[in-house]
Amino acid sequence: MKERPVTVIGHQNPDTDSICSAIVYANLKRTLTGQAYEARSAGHMNEETRYVLQRFGIQEPRYLASAQPRVRNVELQHIAGISAEMSLKNAWSLMKRDNVVTLPILKEGKLEGLITIGDIARSYMEEHDSNTVAAANTPYRNILDTLDGVLVTGDPDANFDKGKVVISAANPDVMEKYIDEHDMVILGNRYDSQLCAIEMKAGCIVVCLETGVSDTIQSMARRAGCAVICTPFDTYKVARLINQSIPVRHFMKKDNLITFRMDNYVEEIRTVMAKKRHRSFPILDRNGDYVGMIGRRNLLDMKPRQVIMVDHNEKNQAVPGITSAEILEIIDHHRLGSVETMNPVYFRNQPLGCTATIVYQMYQENHVPVEPEMAGLLCSAIVSDTLMFRSPTCTPVDEKAARELAQIAGVKVEELAEDMFRAGSNLSQKTEEEIFYQDFKKFNVQSITLGVSQISSMSRDELRELKQRIFPYMEQNFQGSGVDMLLFMLTNIAEESTDLLFLGTGAMELVESAFGRKPQENSALLPGVVSRKKQMVPAIIRALQKRDEA
Repeated sequence: MKERPVTVIGHQNPDTDSICSAIVYANLKRTLTGQAYEARSAGHMNEETRYVLQRFGIQEPRYLASAQPRVRNVELQHIAGISAEMSLKNAWSLMKRDNVVTLPILKEGKLEGLITIGDIARSYMEEHDSNTVAAANTPYRNILDTLDGVLVTGDPDANFDKGKVVISAANPDVMEKYIDEHDMVILGNRYDSQLCAIEMKAGCIVVCLETGVSDTIQSMARRAGCAVICTPFDTYKVARLINQSIPVRHFMKKDNLITFRMDNYVEEIRTVMAKKRHRSFPILDRNGDYVGMIGRRNLLDMKPRQVIMVDHNEKNQAVPGITSAEILEIIDHHRLGSVETMNPVYFRNQPLGCTATIVYQMYQENHVPVEPEMAGLLCSAIVSDTLMFRSPTCTPVDEKAARELAQIAGVKVEELAEDMFRAGSNLSQKTEEEIFYQDFKKFNVQSITLGVSQISSMSRDELRELKQRIFPYMEQNFQGSGVDMLLFMLTNIAEESTDLLFLGTGAMELVESAFGRKPQENSALLPGVVSRKKQMVPAIIRALQKRDEA
């Protein structure tokens, strides 16, 4: 199986920094190691980020819904499918040769059924009447193969589909009492017994010990439509083996089969396996064609997805399933969060305004030149995260990096910022839900869960119109949001202020305590507040702590 690349990924509801830093850091890691690294997106991109990627000619990273491994990431058991016409004997031999307990039965690539070693064992241990071979419509080719036989007369492509199997150990007078039309008669080299069976209209006679069949018997058998098989085995062995010629379709499971698809998550399969005693399960592709089998050992040998987290370090902001992944590195500029790792990791966290600034430093530290298109992405990320250096999170290091990167990319920072913010604030075609969750993050503070969303624009009129659309949506969906308080920041970049909308028990008192301004109904105008990370959330945290201490 092809080695899976290391995934470099930002947080859910990704912003420009999250996407661009992942792309550029994956590029740096490929350059330094020569190994495979792939940037992925943990959510749908906003218009600003999409504009930046298009401007610098970079393909959008693929969406990753979960870091949990899927079936396609597991080394499957590549067990070849068999035909439903295969004999039990040959199916058993295949199982022994390949050391498997289940064989898939296919027709033109599609799964028809399964035969297990238990099914074959039961076919011997359970009582079957003498009509079973015929009831299974057993091909003569299966019978010949099982008995190492030679067809003296008859059609090798025909099936034994009528009558019962009988052993002739008596004289012809007794035989006449129990041989019926179409029966298969197992007998020896006695001429009179062979003749009696043909006269009784047997469908097939099996002559044991390879004693030969006279020309007269052959001629009579042809006229009577009776197949004649010669086998080197004795009567006891033939009687013991004959049921092994039955095709597997007669015993296979074909109803309510448990199958999985290549896109199924491994955790789903583990849950099913815990409830079922089956040792292997078939895997199908998106067209329903059989691919292979999966068992418990395959899951034990599975390697988890290797992940590098950028622009976040909190579990509730990470791609779902992050706990099942192997985290290799974390590159971030936020407060320390709740992610736990199984092993020590490379963790780089700096108090800068943007993760892209850290990535640029790593290029410089490793003496790797930044390609113009990569420089364009990093510069855009810094401009976005620092609101073109207006955010209090911005440091001189960020602004210096952005201007150096702009020169490499051949752009002017101010023009780039204006184009980006204009593209990002074009929200007229989006639904209220899309707008609200465009840049949404959850924060756990004390025993309170905050949901904080932010939209930035340089247009006062656009923000005023947006406020009228968003607040009714917040009211309608607050109960199912999974948070105790819901905050929406309408940030005016040009005026460096935020109009804050809020919902939740005690939210009004909390906002007043945090910012010292009396809200008007469910909103508060906050001059100088533009940063969620450095101004909004810290102020709320301090107000909560103060409330709890009172």
